[in-house]
Amino acid sequence: MDAQISFVINVLRKLLAGAGRCTRLPSNLISVAAVSVALFIGMAPHAAGAGESPQPSFFNSVEVKSNNMAPFKKWRSALARYNEEAKTNPHPACPGKQMQICTYDDWTNFLKSLQDKPPLIQLNEINNQINQAKYITDSANWGQSDYWATPAEFMARFGDCEDYAILKYLSLQRLGWKESQLRVVAVKDLNLKVGHAVLVVFFKHPKTGQVLNLLLDNQIKSIANADNVRHYQPVFSINKYFWWRHTPVTG
Repeated sequence: MDAQISFVINVLRKLLAGAGRCTRLPSNLISVAAVSVALFIGMAPHAAGAGESPQPSFFNSVEVKSNNMAPFKKWRSALARYNEEAKTNPHPACPGKQMQICTYDDWTNFLKSLQDKPPLIQLNEINNQINQAKYITDSANWGQSDYWATPAEFMARFGDCEDYAILKYLSLQRLGWKESQLRVVAVKDLNLKVGHAVLVVFFKHPKTGQVLNLLLDNQIKSIANADNVRHYQPVFSINKYFWWRHTPVTG
């Protein structure tokens, strides 16, 4: 089994190599790959729903859920730092006027203005506002190839793709959206041949009851239906409590 895991990890290294707007998926993906293989061959002891069939998912994929969050150190660290900084209401210096949200007070007031708005307006306003931030690579910001920023860190320095997704995720969380509705998703951009990160929101249409998989992406100006996006191949998605391994649907 170790040989199988090593083989898939090496394949993932080659698949995810490259450079571009968001140069790579999180560095801990190699550890995640081992867990993914374990899920596939039925070895993961902490997999939620182990032995169940993969379920249909967004971006033309199927998913298997796990509650083993141990491999996601950067994600858990970002959430832990966010919980600590939220207690202090930090006031980082504003790096520019693009996003017009520079402090926790700005962020809180922005979200208060959306509190009684319909859900689709909340999604659009959050997506539009945060997408105005300037894209800055982790190497320029932090001297690291991959760093998952908290809201205060993003407000102080801006950031790259997963940082936009994290701030959108936490903004919706603070507005009362459920964890089951929110996923930060690591994808392979099949057009650019690079890793990328986005937010997918499960939105139940108030009139039809249909659940729409909505994509909030710093590379796309408007919110899109994830089911109509063909150039993203999801690798994993995650929220506070679970993560999902994705594999593409073929044929």
